[in-house]
Amino acid sequence: MFHKILVVCVGNICRSPSGEYLLKQLLPAKQIASAGVGALVGKPADKMAADVASEQGICLEGHEAQQLTSELCQQYDLILVMEKGHIEAVTRIAPEARGKTMLFGQWIGQKDIPDPYRQSREAFEFAYSLIKEAAEAWAKKL
Repeated sequence: MFHKILVVCVGNICRSPSGEYLLKQLLPAKQIASAGVGALVGKPADKMAADVASEQGICLEGHEAQQLTSELCQQYDLILVMEKGHIEAVTRIAPEARGKTMLFGQWIGQKDIPDPYRQSREAFEFAYSLIKEAAEAWAKKL
């Protein structure tokens, strides 16, 4: 089954850290990490993303953005991406990972989770609400 899960977005500072830490809380027995297809390597979680998550009881402190690589993809059983276009980005980086790459919003109507980066607080809250709904759906499936 899926024991190692990688959550992927673009910069690895907003959506994927939120998804990673939510899944860690919901699935404590699984190994979960996150990365970005165009990561802001070494950066912490975006302040607004961290604030919104914190208000929901999720702490993103200590997160450091990392770049998605072929080697990283090989280490995980399941790769969850925030947007349909990210499936192609993952496939360009690691073609062999295509079969284990799925949409984070798969079980909530195959929804893309929009990037709130540099947008309003409302955009972050909306993205977080979708991430939370999707993480809970994945937790039930896994």
